[in-house]
Amino acid sequence: MRFIVSIRRLSLVGLLFISWSCNKFVDINTDPNNPVTPVLELLLPATQVSMAGSLRDVNQGTSIVMQHLYSSNTSRNFQDGTDYQQSWNALYTQTLNDIEIIIREGTRLQRWDYVAIAKLQKAYIYSLMVDMWGDIPYTDATQGNTISDPAFESGATIYDKLFVLIDEGLADAAKGNFAIQPTTADIIYRGDKAAWIRMGNSLKIKLFNQIRLVQPDKAKAGIAALLSSNAPLITTNAQDFAFRFGTTETPANRHPWHRAEYQAGKSYYMSQGFIERLFNTDDPRIRYYFYRQTSNYTVGFTPTGNGYFGRYTGDATASPNDNALKATVGVYPAGGLYDNSPINNIPTTNVFVTNSGATSAPKVVTNLDGSGAGVFPFITNAMVKFILAEAALTMGTTGDPKQLFQDGITAQLNSVNTISTTSGNSAPVLPAATITAFVANRTAQYDAADAAGKLNAIMTQKYIALYGNGMEAYNDYRRTGLPVLPAPIAPLNTFPLRLTYSITELSTNVTISDKADQLQTAQQTTPVFWDK
Repeated sequence: MRFIVSIRRLSLVGLLFISWSCNKFVDINTDPNNPVTPVLELLLPATQVSMAGSLRDVNQGTSIVMQHLYSSNTSRNFQDGTDYQQSWNALYTQTLNDIEIIIREGTRLQRWDYVAIAKLQKAYIYSLMVDMWGDIPYTDATQGNTISDPAFESGATIYDKLFVLIDEGLADAAKGNFAIQPTTADIIYRGDKAAWIRMGNSLKIKLFNQIRLVQPDKAKAGIAALLSSNAPLITTNAQDFAFRFGTTETPANRHPWHRAEYQAGKSYYMSQGFIERLFNTDDPRIRYYFYRQTSNYTVGFTPTGNGYFGRYTGDATASPNDNALKATVGVYPAGGLYDNSPINNIPTTNVFVTNSGATSAPKVVTNLDGSGAGVFPFITNAMVKFILAEAALTMGTTGDPKQLFQDGITAQLNSVNTISTTSGNSAPVLPAATITAFVANRTAQYDAADAAGKLNAIMTQKYIALYGNGMEAYNDYRRTGLPVLPAPIAPLNTFPLRLTYSITELSTNVTISDKADQLQTAQQTTPVFWDK
């Protein structure tokens, strides 16, 4: 791993988003290893854009593994060393490298606002990397070119260090001088100190819950301490830690799923199993999550005959010329179209998925359809509610799991409404009465279940709500085994317990290159440390 220390010019907003397309920013230092005058207000937004961009392939792959999307090989549990190489390399050489510059130079300048944000972003990114890959470089990875072959550390060791790092970031935020100018230098929270403090505490809650099976006492005590001290958490949708995309095609700053799907050639099928989960349970999000290009198309692998034409996980049959027929992504989270066309074969017992007011007709989408102004939800109000519901149910932490379950569903439905109304696609919102009735319906199912069934209800609703963030769905499934997913039709491998390492890392890092094949093979079947 060769860490590239560079500052990239961000004077044009468009350049922020070009990085998503894997183009590099322009270097402006004579000596990239020793930047003369790092400009923090340029580096900070670069780290936020590159964070979202670098996680693209990881999010795509885990969304397929978790049956939110479909692709031929990944849905059969096949992965190789190139699948996530771009994400791995970009996170280390761009995102985390620039974060280290901010921490170092911000500390020198006593700009604790930038230092606090950088440390919290660093903790979030490294926690995800541990969750995805297990053992990774950490301490040595902060040393720039002084260490070209960083040692891998255990995920458990890194998690311990991340709890400390989060506390450091929160302490830095409390030092004063929190005055990001211009506020647009902070793309995510616009320099809102309170928002970053809520994010840091919510990240701690998430990580404590993540380790509850292997360190139950630490997990329970950590969550209890945060709740008893009334530590500020993300409690409203406006406080979500998320990345919002733009609407322009050139430069490209639209949601990556919109860019991949709203064109003649498409990258994915929608997961037939996920579509049917929503259709068969009368879930109104189906019209927001998916857009049908035809109203009636039935083949062997899509038996519904209502235009919800996707693929079952693990289906290895060849793909015909069907890009103009298959269902695609909708208004949430990708900023695509809302599906307001009549649906064939709706059960007469349905309350929430009906044809009332459905007056449109399906169409073949192009890049002129929808805006692409979607969202990448990192840590949201809905997620925090579901995490606290799980913790209260399984560890007895403070809070009513039923109420938290209800609040999680409500929050995510309102997030769908927000994207529907702010993405410029004129999508209707779910009325408040519909949300209330839907939550009551799911609450009745929760009430009727035993303890195991209640946990299943929480994790199932969280899984549906996590459409758009496959990484957290992947974490939850490995930790709880919930919700139960249909077995792939023709799997090539067992379910992957970790993602494959970058082949570049394995081949060039001398600390592990002599056992590269062994390490890579083990990734498929070795649990991460918190997966008991």
